[in-house]
Amino acid sequence: MTAALLSSLTGGAADRPDALSFAGRTLSREDLLGAAGAVAHRIAGAASVAVRATPTAETAVAVVGGLLAGVPVVPLPPDAGPVERRHILRDSGAELVLGGEPEDDGVATAPVDVRERADLPARTADPDRPALILYTSGTTGAPKGVLIPHDAITACLDGLAEVWQWTAEDTLVHGLPLFHVHGLVLGVLGALRTGSRLVHTGRPTPEAYAAAGGSLYFGVPTVWSRIVREPAAARRLAGARLLVSGSAALPAPVFRELEALTGQRPVERYGMTETLITVAARADGERVPGRVGVPLPGTRTRIAEVEDGGGIGELEVSGPTLFSGYLGRPEDTARAHTADGWFRTGDIAALDPDGTHRIVGRASTDLIKSGGYRIGAGEVENALLDHPAVAEAAVVGLPHDDLGQEIVAYVVAEGVTERALIDFVAGQLSVHKRPRRVRFLEALPRNAMGKPQKKLLEGL
Repeated sequence: MTAALLSSLTGGAADRPDALSFAGRTLSREDLLGAAGAVAHRIAGAASVAVRATPTAETAVAVVGGLLAGVPVVPLPPDAGPVERRHILRDSGAELVLGGEPEDDGVATAPVDVRERADLPARTADPDRPALILYTSGTTGAPKGVLIPHDAITACLDGLAEVWQWTAEDTLVHGLPLFHVHGLVLGVLGALRTGSRLVHTGRPTPEAYAAAGGSLYFGVPTVWSRIVREPAAARRLAGARLLVSGSAALPAPVFRELEALTGQRPVERYGMTETLITVAARADGERVPGRVGVPLPGTRTRIAEVEDGGGIGELEVSGPTLFSGYLGRPEDTARAHTADGWFRTGDIAALDPDGTHRIVGRASTDLIKSGGYRIGAGEVENALLDHPAVAEAAVVGLPHDDLGQEIVAYVVAEGVTERALIDFVAGQLSVHKRPRRVRFLEALPRNAMGKPQKKLLEGL
C-alpha cells in the first residue's frame, strides 16, 4: 500500500536540499512531501485523477500526491494529440487533470504549486484500488488502461534495488518521459523508494548526462547511441556505478562502444507496462550484449511450448509485479493470461542454459516463419548492426508465395550494397536467417520511446 511504497519518503530518511532536481530546479524530499500533501487533500475522494506528465517537479508532486491520497493516477503524455488525450481522459474516468490545460475535453483542471505545504492525509491507500493507470501505446487498437497495484510497484522497485545494489548512496540520472514505467516508476518512484538522489536532466542529451555526475544512469537505446557518438561526453560517465538500458533492445555495437568509452558494460533489463520490470542483469553478474538477465526475486518465467521447436517461443511471466487487469476490459484481461494464470507477454524469447533471457522480438511483428524456420527479427537486426556501415536496422517478415514469409531488412547505411549486407548476415548467422531483400532509408520511423514502428515499414 502507499505507506509501504513511500516508506523512505515518509519515514524520516536523511534529506538534502537538492534531493530531487528537474532540469536544474531542485527541491528536498521534505519540500516534495509538503507540496504533495496539499495535492492529496485537494483530490481526496476522487475516483481517479490525470496528471499532465511533463518532465518537471510538478509532475513528481502530483503523482506522489495521488499516491498519498489513495487516488489512482493517470499519467497523460504532454504531447498527446486531441484524440489520444480525449480517449485516455474518458476511458479512465479522470475527474481532474493536475497541471492540465483549459482545453482538456471538459475535465476540470488544477495547477500544481511546489511551494504549497500541507500535512499528510490520515488515510492510506485501499489495496483494491490501483496506484497508477498507465496506457499502452495502442499499437493494436485504442490504448488500454493498465491497472498497476501499489504492491506491484513496491515489489518491482525492491527487486531492482536488490539486483542493482541500488541504495540511498546513489545519485540516479535520467532524462526520460514521466508517463511510462521507465521514467516514472523506475526513474522517480524508484529514487523515492530507495532514498537515492534524483537528477532529471530535462532532455537526455549527452552533455546533460555527462554534467550530472551520477552513479546510476537510465537510458533507452536511442539515448545511449547518441552518447557514444559524443566520445568526450561518454568518457565522463566512466565514474558511474551502473549504466542501465531498457525499453528496447540495445544494439550490440552500442553496447561495445559504451564499454570501450566508459570502461564498463551496460546493464539491460526487460519489462512491460503490464508487468513492470521482471528480468534484469545483476550488478554483480555477467553482462552480455543481447541478454537481459534473470528474473527478479519472486518472479517466474517460462517459454510457451512451440509446435515446431526452434528454441524460441512466447515468454510468459508470473509474479508480484504484474498488473491487476485492463480497465473495463475483462475479455482482454482474460485473453492476456493462460489458463493457469500466467501473463502472455507477446514477446519472443529464448533461455540460455544459465537461465539468462534473450528477447528476440514481438510475436506480432518479430517472429518470422520462413521456409519452415522460426527466426527472431532481433537476432538479424543485431547482425546487421554489427556491420560498420549500418547505423539503424529493422527487420520484418513479409508474405512470400514460396517461403510463407521472407526476411526484409530496412536499414540506414552508407557505402554498402544490398548484396554485401545479405552476405554479411549469412556469414554471421545461419544462412536461412539472411535477409532476402534490403531497403535503404534515411531514418527509421520511431515512437516516443525510440522503438521502430515496424507497421509503418511494411508498405515502403
